[in-house]
Amino acid sequence: MINIPNHIAIIMDGNGRWAAKRNLPRIVGHQQGVKAVRTVVKACSALGVKTLTLFAFSSENKHRSSDEVSLLFKLFLTALTLEVAKLNKHNVRLKIIGDLSLFPDNIQKTAFKAQAQLADNTGLTLVIAANYGGQWDIAQAAKQAAKAALKGDISPEDITIEGFSQYLSLANEPAVDLLIRSSGELRISNFLLWDIAYSEFYFTDTFWPDFDEAELNKAIESFNHRDRRFGTRKEN
Repeated sequence: MINIPNHIAIIMDGNGRWAAKRNLPRIVGHQQGVKAVRTVVKACSALGVKTLTLFAFSSENKHRSSDEVSLLFKLFLTALTLEVAKLNKHNVRLKIIGDLSLFPDNIQKTAFKAQAQLADNTGLTLVIAANYGGQWDIAQAAKQAAKAALKGDISPEDITIEGFSQYLSLANEPAVDLLIRSSGELRISNFLLWDIAYSEFYFTDTFWPDFDEAELNKAIESFNHRDRRFGTRKEN
């Protein structure tokens, strides 16, 4: 019997190289990447995955050219607007994590509205990491914990691993079981640094626009061949 990960996180990489390989503008690669997102969300929902976290826009991406960043913002807004009805139809709950203050007001308003519309759904939780970085996440969690301690809501002794994790962006979500990265790159790129402590990693050379249900199944099959000990040793 196949073991389905409760929480899959994906670094969706390779949109630009997919486009360059075809002599197309980079934005076309990002547009095709949105189609891959639809495919993977649908597949994860059907498989019974509880949480799917997608790295859509890192805090470092803002240093790209202003034209590309502007196009990414527009694509993000368009996708949010168009996909809400489909997500609602499939009982998907939406959660957006990251520092949204970077985004224009219309995108922020659309993001909050979309999350509110889907808040009562009980199926797959789709987490979109936008202007997100793992170091930022830990720093803002530490800031919240420090403020709570200064107010007297908690004591320093309350800041345990479990207690601290409640201030992180993925509080109340299951631990990440499987981290996937497309495009052949072998790095984490500041993604979910706290939450992937005991995740299994899967790297594929496939560019994100070509990542489909078959590629997802390969990753899950690989996950099923891992011996997950969580730092312990099996007794002979």
